[in-house]
Amino acid sequence: MLNRMTQLFPLWALLFSLLAYWQPALLVGGKDAIVPLLMLIMFGMGLSLTWEDFQRVLRQPGIIGLGLLLQYSLMPLLAFAIGIALQLPQELLVGLVLVGACPGGTASNVIAYLARADVALSVAITFASTLVAVVATPLLTWVYLGERIPVPIDGMLISLLQIVLLPVTVGCFLNTRFSRQLAPLRDVFPLVSVAAIVVVIGIIVALNQGHIAQAGIAIFIAVVAHNGLGLASGYGIARLLRLDKKRARTLAIEVGMQNSGLGVALAVKHFSAMAALPGALFSIWHNLSGSLLATVWRRKRQLIIENG
Repeated sequence: MLNRMTQLFPLWALLFSLLAYWQPALLVGGKDAIVPLLMLIMFGMGLSLTWEDFQRVLRQPGIIGLGLLLQYSLMPLLAFAIGIALQLPQELLVGLVLVGACPGGTASNVIAYLARADVALSVAITFASTLVAVVATPLLTWVYLGERIPVPIDGMLISLLQIVLLPVTVGCFLNTRFSRQLAPLRDVFPLVSVAAIVVVIGIIVALNQGHIAQAGIAIFIAVVAHNGLGLASGYGIARLLRLDKKRARTLAIEVGMQNSGLGVALAVKHFSAMAALPGALFSIWHNLSGSLLATVWRRKRQLIIENG
């Protein structure tokens, strides 16, 4: 029963998103719950890990470097190419490129966990991409847009430590020390995580209802294409390089899912409210597409296990 409800993750996410768009007042007040809910998910993620998982990843710095290379080369290039191809107005092109130049966000770690990808690798790449963002994001913005912008790396790192590293570390410590005793809790946490991320998605939709209402079809197409091509390219290149499917899925998620909240903040501060529209839409869409992908991959893995 629990597994079946978890597999219906995309349906719950879609239904809750529609509810949030129809009645945003029901969820707008939940803005302050986003961080605690994400921390809860990250704690559950930590319960699925041991110190050995992180040691294994850190012994392979090349794959972390590959994730950074793919993310910072593909995503801004794809954003610029899609924006030019669709003849987006300059402000929307700016916003789309800004999203492409941003590091990975906490959503990628959640989706990696739900997709049963390599969670330790996902966390490591997200952390590394956030560190690199202090140079990469303003440099790429200048290369593609001719604009120089500062990136609030200190605030980003504090958020990453609070939302990701602290709860994951606590969960990982408890799992390493009390693995057998915590088995029942580990079994139920995927469903808890699904419920939490569905609520988070709903709150994000409610907060951005006005942006969605004013968006034209071209920017919707651009955001969907940007995210989809990022996911597909990350997976395809990883497989071409003969990485196993688990790590290829992780790289796909890390490449295709961006810290769109940072993109929104930078757009509002340095450009315009209209330039923030692609980031606002991306923050909604990549959670929905990621949830669908996580369910498909999780289901395929389960079928493989069941069929031996």
